[in-house]
Amino acid sequence: MYWHNKRLLAGMLTFGLLASPALAFDFGRRATPDEIKLWDIDVGPDGKGLPDGSGTVAQGKQVFSDNCAACHGDNGQGGIKDRLVGGQGTLASDMPVKTVGSFWPYATTLFDYIHRAMPYPTPGSLSTDDTYAVTAYILSLNGIVPADGKLDKASLPKVRMPNRDGFVPEPEFDPARLARKK
Repeated sequence: MYWHNKRLLAGMLTFGLLASPALAFDFGRRATPDEIKLWDIDVGPDGKGLPDGSGTVAQGKQVFSDNCAACHGDNGQGGIKDRLVGGQGTLASDMPVKTVGSFWPYATTLFDYIHRAMPYPTPGSLSTDDTYAVTAYILSLNGIVPADGKLDKASLPKVRMPNRDGFVPEPEFDPARLARKK
């Protein structure tokens, strides 16, 4: 019976060594600035991080038709996925309709989301110009950008969304207060 315990102990030690994580020293290499730049694509509410490029509503209509309408409907509504258009004035009602035009506080967030996560089967496949164009088109469908509008990194942060001031910070999540707790 004693030898069974030794074998069990030896097996557990062997498994423990094989299953333990690799030591991090002498493993891999530092990312180069160019490699970091490829992943540093987030865009802030103030427009920081927006890339060079531009797009018009007219261009966006075609890009949307080719890449987005199958899920979101021909005019940003009526598709199998989230409705993008309408809902203004409904947030305080019993049946709020949360869309880009009624709920989102920043137009730059729309660009960021499209650029990183859309279209569904191939996220990140739209060019920067196509992303500006689709953003312009969706904002135009919501009456936020004129039908002949054009967006770029200078104009997009200036777009004032209808619900810009609709978010009220919760005091318990105040970053300054949270930092003091630590």
